[in-house]
Amino acid sequence: MSGDRDLILGRIRGALVDQPHAPQQTAPAPRPATADVPGLFAERAGEYRANVHRVAETGVAECIAEICTEHGAARMAVPPELPAAWLPTAVQPLGDTSTAALDAADGAITGCACAIAETGTILLDGGPGQGIRAITLLPDLHICVVRADQVVATVPEAIAAVATAVIERRAPITMISGPSATSDIELSRVEGVHGPRRLEIVLVS
Repeated sequence: MSGDRDLILGRIRGALVDQPHAPQQTAPAPRPATADVPGLFAERAGEYRANVHRVAETGVAECIAEICTEHGAARMAVPPELPAAWLPTAVQPLGDTSTAALDAADGAITGCACAIAETGTILLDGGPGQGIRAITLLPDLHICVVRADQVVATVPEAIAAVATAVIERRAPITMISGPSATSDIELSRVEGVHGPRRLEIVLVS
């Protein structure tokens, strides 16, 4: 594939060699800076209909317990290396990641690779505490724990943060902006089409 790519690009460069260069594009104006990057992330994620709960590190398990109680969720898919301190005693963690087990689970609890403040987006790269992609695609409820130091301001910063995982592990990147949803031609919104209908974010600051 690499040889074919180089051949195609070489032909394109050869065809353009006598063409005038395209004018320089004016760089877009920088977005307004904010001192509270995690706060901006919480605001933008909320605009996508995700519920964001800001808690201290010691309050993660209690917050997750309250979310599970609210949604009537007890059997939760849990990826390897998720911090044990995040799991409430009332939750039954499921290590089975087969399609049947995930489909029967009440939800999933994961960490993340990073999050983007300007778009309210969570990125998963399959690293520790995140598990395989199916964990966050099959269950109807996704509880994602995001540490404040994982929140970056912009999309380029997030891409840089997961670049090593892509290059070294060939990791697929999942980008989540609110619950899974789609709209038809009449703009009727339907949630839960490609993933969970409910996204609960526990933002640890």
